[in-house]
Amino acid sequence: KPTMAVERAPIRVVVVTMDSHLGGALARAASTLKRQLPGLRVSMHAADEWSGDPAALSACHDDIAHADIVVATMLFLDEHIRAVLPALAARREHCDAMLCCLSAAEVVRLTRAGRLDMNSEATGLAAWLKRLRGKAKTGSNGRGQMAMLRQLPRLLRFVPGTAQDLRSYFLTMQYWLAGSEANLANMIRLLVGRYAKRFAGTLRAAPPIAYPEV
Repeated sequence: KPTMAVERAPIRVVVVTMDSHLGGALARAASTLKRQLPGLRVSMHAADEWSGDPAALSACHDDIAHADIVVATMLFLDEHIRAVLPALAARREHCDAMLCCLSAAEVVRLTRAGRLDMNSEATGLAAWLKRLRGKAKTGSNGRGQMAMLRQLPRLLRFVPGTAQDLRSYFLTMQYWLAGSEANLANMIRLLVGRYAKRFAGTLRAAPPIAYPEV
């Protein structure tokens, strides 16, 4: 549903990921959202550019240091993790939300969104993530994980408390994995509308669009 433009202070959303294959879609999504969120700044930083360009890594660190919302994905190579982990850890407690998905454990543990804190021992959360990983011995593991990922937000929709933040986490993964312009725009709407203090409750995000595998 269309939403009236929100005239408030600008907000920075920073995406840190392995490569820039979704850069075009994210840029188009950000351009569309600027009509709805004047002053919105969305930036993407690709880890595969850092080794040959110190300025690119420095710009990434600077954006993280000033970000309101940070999304970190696909960070599982040791050189990429070491390059950005200290900057993420330093910003974690000062931004509105930090969602670290589809990455190495030390990156995922930095997730903090509402009541969801991946750095603490949460009984229910550990069980959900274990189920999402599935069993390595099953041949259709990837397909089973995707089916579970699509089901979890529906199951969590009416569960109060931390479950709603966990639902946002799984939705973020869905939006990213099916990374079209529409999905990335709704990922930003979801995170800004739920976690940015200046925009809380002002935005609605459509459910993730699922695309055929073939």
